[in-house]
Amino acid sequence: MNIFLWIVAGILAAFFLAAGATKLTQSRRKLLANPNMQWVQDFSAGTIKLIGTAEVLGALGLILPGALDIAPILVPLAATGLGVIMVGAIITHGRRKEPQPMVLNAIVLILAVVLAIFRFGPNSF
Repeated sequence: MNIFLWIVAGILAAFFLAAGATKLTQSRRKLLANPNMQWVQDFSAGTIKLIGTAEVLGALGLILPGALDIAPILVPLAATGLGVIMVGAIITHGRRKEPQPMVLNAIVLILAVVLAIFRFGPNSF
């Protein structure tokens, strides 16, 4: 089970690191040019950077504390925080009537919840 949880953490970390880095490195105007990022028009540039920062920090929090054995309680806390971000993403896409991104957000939410439950509970570090 521990190997499975590490794989889930790695997949989530890669996903959120890429998503967060995109939001941090590209301007709001460039993000708007991407057809998959039309939700950006509902948020200010500062809010987008804040979301990107939270995603990058969450991705690091999924891997580093467990790998370095420094404050490993941060792993399930990071998974919980990323789950909250996904709930916000689902709500945003729901309001915009964008069902396709909601499916991906729901899958990522489920993975984050599974990781949080098992790292808080029976498979904690």
